[in-house]
Amino acid sequence: MIREQYFEDYETGARRETMGRTITETDLVLHAGQTGDFYPHHMDAEWCKTQPFGRRIAHGTLIFSVAVGMTAGDVNPLAFSYGYDRLRFLKPVFIGDTIRVRVEIKDKRDHPRRADHGIVVEFCEVLNQAGESVLVCEHLLMVSKRAPGGE
Repeated sequence: MIREQYFEDYETGARRETMGRTITETDLVLHAGQTGDFYPHHMDAEWCKTQPFGRRIAHGTLIFSVAVGMTAGDVNPLAFSYGYDRLRFLKPVFIGDTIRVRVEIKDKRDHPRRADHGIVVEFCEVLNQAGESVLVCEHLLMVSKRAPGGE
């Protein structure tokens, strides 16, 4: 869905949450092939039985990229991703776990060099089926302003 939203339209504290998505073995295999990360933590079920988690864990980068995609349902042509800060992998995600993403507008500020844009900070929290946080990060959006220097 395309929805224009200017910097001034974002409200601190506004929240949204995605639907769930189950992580599959296919996800792990494809991600390993795309990234070259074939570490045994992700690919070797027998070796993982000897480790503290006892089973294969999804790549943190897989969970991050899936979560980013899950939050990108609405397209705002007045904004684009400026980057991610404070990314942390808090708990492992296993094959068969279902994740969802909760996003909250944490902050808004002027862009330091572009008067016609602002920065919107989205706090992103990835939750598993038990409601436990497995990943958190801050997504920075650069968003057009209605008027330069305006709020």
